[in-house]
Amino acid sequence: MANQSIRKYLGFCTLLLSSVLALPLQLHAQEAKELNLYSARHYQTDEALYSDFTKKTGIKINRIEADDNALAERLKSEGANSPADVILMVDAARLWRAQIDGFFKPIHSKYLESRIPANLRSKPDPEGSTWFGFSTRARLVVYNKAKVNPVDVDTYEKLAEPMNKGKVCTRSGAHPYMLSLIGAMIERRGEAATEEWAKGMVGNMARPPRGGDTDQIKAVASGECGVALTNSYYLVRLLRSTKPEDQAIVSKIGFVWPNQQTTGTHINIAGGGVAKNAPHLRAAIQFLEYLASDSAQEYFANGNNEWPAVKSVKIENEGLKMLGPFKAENISIAAIGKNQIAAQRLLDRVGYK
Repeated sequence: MANQSIRKYLGFCTLLLSSVLALPLQLHAQEAKELNLYSARHYQTDEALYSDFTKKTGIKINRIEADDNALAERLKSEGANSPADVILMVDAARLWRAQIDGFFKPIHSKYLESRIPANLRSKPDPEGSTWFGFSTRARLVVYNKAKVNPVDVDTYEKLAEPMNKGKVCTRSGAHPYMLSLIGAMIERRGEAATEEWAKGMVGNMARPPRGGDTDQIKAVASGECGVALTNSYYLVRLLRSTKPEDQAIVSKIGFVWPNQQTTGTHINIAGGGVAKNAPHLRAAIQFLEYLASDSAQEYFANGNNEWPAVKSVKIENEGLKMLGPFKAENISIAAIGKNQIAAQRLLDRVGYK
């Protein structure tokens, strides 16, 4: 009887041990089925991107979508208990700030490092956190064809010259798109020269900075502004639109690639990384690697009019093709982000609202 009890006890222990040993496999299987995505991308066309990932992997994506500031505040309040697995943001300055705030986890992926160019990903900080750029956009100059000679606005520097007094429109200097452009200028020209440029821009404003990039394009078409800055995908949206009102806008404006004879046109990115406390780590890395795949890169190009970060990917977007080839600025995106604090202080000094 005693032997039978011992055998039952040993059998129970064996079963318990087997269950414990199987637990990591069960947790891994559970982990691989979902992903919590915190995204500042709110483009309707990204729906196809996410559903394609789920179709390919079986991993369900739970999304929290908000602007970058709201996501940052949420991540700070959640702290180590945050359920975020992946964080996506849409500007170099914002990605750099998220890295400095400690939101990203250090990861190593030979696939990502082979696909994403070095200038489009972070340089490791002391804690090694990493992020990657997955798509690019350019900062273009648009001008009113009836009022402005394109030769007078074919560099960022010329926008600040006296010949363009009363013609220039931009969005707020505090906006990350502007901070990234100025951060790039600081990197290649130095802070003193960039501050002089910013003073000239303030003196040349047709109106106080306001509105988004599409508002700047519309103001140029109406004649309220002679020239403005815009991210390329806003212009491509109008070029691809079949709406009569959009085509009317397009008919009145021209665009130029700035600085083609010198440093090249400023490039920015959308990108992301694995959240510091990601509960589904394997799925998070798998998702980032998916974003660097040919199929995902084509979604960025064809869905939201962005250029793929992976240079070997061919695009079929007619709007992007209409823009034609151009010389791009070759500056580390991480360096541009790093300069954003100096950029904001500079703008404050010159009164660039």
